[in-house]
Amino acid sequence: MKSTLAAIRFGTGLSPDMPPPADAGAVLDDVLGPDDLAAVFPVEEWGTRVLRIREWGRLRRARREDDAAAEAFRAINRAVTDGYHQDLVQTMRRAAATPVGFRERLTWFWSGHFAVADGPGLLRRNVGSYHDAAIRPHVAGSFAELLKSAVTHPAMLAYLDQAQSIGPNSVRGRRGGGLNENLAREVLELHTLGVGGGYAQVDVRQLAELLTGLGIDREGTPVFRRNFVEPGAEIVLSRSYGGDLPNRHDIDAVLDDLSVHPATARHLSGKLARHFIADIPPPDLVEAMTATWVRTDGALAAVYSTMLDHPAAWGEALQKARQPLDFVAAALRVTGSAERLAGERIRLIRGNLTAPLAQMGQPWLRPPGPDGWPEEAEAWITPQGLAARLDWIAALVGWLDPVPDPRAFVDVALGPLAGPRTRFAARAAEDRGAGVGLVLASPEFQRR
Repeated sequence: MKSTLAAIRFGTGLSPDMPPPADAGAVLDDVLGPDDLAAVFPVEEWGTRVLRIREWGRLRRARREDDAAAEAFRAINRAVTDGYHQDLVQTMRRAAATPVGFRERLTWFWSGHFAVADGPGLLRRNVGSYHDAAIRPHVAGSFAELLKSAVTHPAMLAYLDQAQSIGPNSVRGRRGGGLNENLAREVLELHTLGVGGGYAQVDVRQLAELLTGLGIDREGTPVFRRNFVEPGAEIVLSRSYGGDLPNRHDIDAVLDDLSVHPATARHLSGKLARHFIADIPPPDLVEAMTATWVRTDGALAAVYSTMLDHPAAWGEALQKARQPLDFVAAALRVTGSAERLAGERIRLIRGNLTAPLAQMGQPWLRPPGPDGWPEEAEAWITPQGLAARLDWIAALVGWLDPVPDPRAFVDVALGPLAGPRTRFAARAAEDRGAGVGLVLASPEFQRR
């Protein structure tokens, strides 16, 4: 039972080809070793995408007066759009090929925590490369490094309008413009301390002034703009940062301090426990994770280890609803279907993967806001969401060749977690396709 829970609760599901992780140690080992899958299933780099997006903009402007530019625009528009769908394909292939999947799940979790949505400008079909560069390499390191990597990445700066933030009394501020508090507010309210974490509006304002140097150049590269920086020291949570000479290291210093603040430890320990264990996690689990965070200065692997060592991590009741991305990945993994996506045309990827995710309520790379995706089961187990899942299951089963015997498939998909009603449905189905579909649609498969 424990190995099955390890694969489903902390990984990307059971596999017909790979054994589930034996225990908590095997789950943790998944993120402590090298990240081989990132190289095997690469996502195009941020800078490469930015160059294409800039050319997209140039050709979009030129197409009205130049037939050749119009044709070139259509080609590059396809390339930009194809990259968005291919990022989803690579995500699914990684989820299917990984021995465990804890690294994949953590990447999805932290990408939701540091949410950035697909949008105009630099964010046009480019959020996947932000996840791969800013989030994935740091999911098992220190939270301070993860925080600095995500918050200062050009994608986050563009998403929260930080590039337009100008210190009112700066050299640049004398010519107009103003302070933007978006990034500062989300850093305190969402990324670190949390609501009720002990900060006030004056801390938001002072942090926003400290962040004014962060910007993006035309190549989509982060830059520090000294003439945008609000002069003087800033006081954030009663601690002084900066001074007469604008310095990029002052921003690192405040993020380092926020990463180890007790309120951050409690907020993010609770959020991790809610994501992996239960919508209302046991208080003693959150306390234990918080204590580890404080003791280790936010060493994420140690915090995960504390979570995995707690009895609540291995309760047999499936208390969490699988979010659509998690559900689709698990279904593709257990049916051995993910690798077929590599050769499919983009039109089919869009129709069979990207569009169904949106219909289930989780459009690819488009979280509803800076606070990411909701955790509670009620957000996902809805009439519309369930109908979309059932439609997608029917399409997936029609794609299988051969269709497995549902009497064996129920054990492959759920192991000892399969209840008597699901086992009966698998045995009594009128044909193989119906039986496999019933297993994938079962309450047990929809939860973890």
